[in-house]
Amino acid sequence: MSVWDDLQGQAPVVAQLKQAAQGETGLTHAWLFTGPPGSGRSNAAKAFAAALNCEQDDVALRGCGECAACHTILGETHSDVTFVRTEKVTITIDEARELVSKAGDRPATGRWRIIVVEDADRMAERTTNVLLKAIEEPTPRTIWMLCAPSPADVLVTIRSRCRPVSLRLPPASDVADLLVRRDGVDRQLADIAARAAQSHIGIARRLARDADARQRRLDTVRIPLGLRGVTAAVMMAEKLVKIATDEANSSNDERDAAEKIALLASLGAPESGTLPPSMRSQVRQLEDDQKRRAKRSITDSLDRTLTDLLSFYRDVLIIQLGNAVELVNVELKSDLEEYAGHSTPETTLARMDAINKARVRITTTNVAPLLAVESMATSLIQQ
Repeated sequence: MSVWDDLQGQAPVVAQLKQAAQGETGLTHAWLFTGPPGSGRSNAAKAFAAALNCEQDDVALRGCGECAACHTILGETHSDVTFVRTEKVTITIDEARELVSKAGDRPATGRWRIIVVEDADRMAERTTNVLLKAIEEPTPRTIWMLCAPSPADVLVTIRSRCRPVSLRLPPASDVADLLVRRDGVDRQLADIAARAAQSHIGIARRLARDADARQRRLDTVRIPLGLRGVTAAVMMAEKLVKIATDEANSSNDERDAAEKIALLASLGAPESGTLPPSMRSQVRQLEDDQKRRAKRSITDSLDRTLTDLLSFYRDVLIIQLGNAVELVNVELKSDLEEYAGHSTPETTLARMDAINKARVRITTTNVAPLLAVESMATSLIQQ
C-alpha cells in the first residue's frame, strides 16, 4: 500500500507531488497545501514528506509505503520530519521560533529535513513573520510544508514564496470506497456516512463508527422543522451548543484524565497527600493547556454542528431550484420538500448566510457561542 492511497479523488495533486518527489520537476523549498476541511491537505503533505524521504533507490517507487522511512513518517516518528498542529486557538510565537531553530538542522538520516505546519492559518501576523526569513532563505536540505483552508488564510509574503497545491473535496462515492477498503465499513453505512459528512473523510469515518454521533447529527439537521417562534429559536440555540459541547467533551474528558495520570507518574508524584510546589506548577500548566484545548475543541465542534445545520438549508435550496444534484439528507426528503414549499430560494439563501456569519463570529472572535447562535437562530424562524 503506497503513501498515496488515502488521497481519494485527488489524482492531479498526486501526479504533481509524485513528479516533484521523483525529480521530474523542480523541487521547491516551500509548499502551501490548501483545500476545504476534509479535503486531506495534511494527509497530502504527509504523503509527500514520506515520498521525499522514501528509501527506494528507484525514483518511480518513491512513496512505497513499505520502507522504514515511509512507516515512521506516516506514524509521525521520523527524526527528520516535524509535524506541527495546535489544539489551542493559535500557534504561539515561541513555537514558531522553535520551528525556525529546528529547520536549521541538517537531516540526520533522510534526504530532507521537513517541517509540516498543519495549522498555518492559526498563526497571528507577528508569529508568521518569525517564519518568513526561514521560508524565504531555508537551509539547503530543508523543506517547509504549510497547510491552510485557502491561500487567503496565509500572509501574502508567505504564500508568494510557496509552491501552491490545491485540493478539493473528493466525491462521496470515493470516500465511501475508502471507508470500505481501509476501515471495513459496511457499504450501505459507508455511503450514508460519506454523504452525511459531505465528503469530509475524517467526519465520515467517525459517523460510520459511532452510532451516537450519527444520531446527534440527525437531531441537529431536524431542528429547523420545529422552529416556529422566538422561544423555539432560543431553545434551538441552547440545544445546538449543548450538542457541540457534549460532542467535544466526550473525547476530552478521558484524554485529560489520562494525560494527568501520565504526568504524575512521570514526575514520581506520591499516591496520596499534597503535591510538592514544583509538581503543582506543572500540573497547573497541564490543566491550563487542557482548558485552552477544550475551548478550541468546543469551537470546532460547534462549527461542525452548524455545518450540519447548513446542509438542511442546502438541501432545501436544491429542491427549490429543481433537484439538480443529490441531497445530503436523503432520509429527510419528504420533510425537506414540505419545508421548501413554504419559503423561497431568496429566503433560504438569507438563512444560509446567517449560519455562515455565526460560524465566522464563533471561530474568529471572542463572542460567547450561545449569544452568536441565539442571534443566528432568530434569523431562521419559519414564518
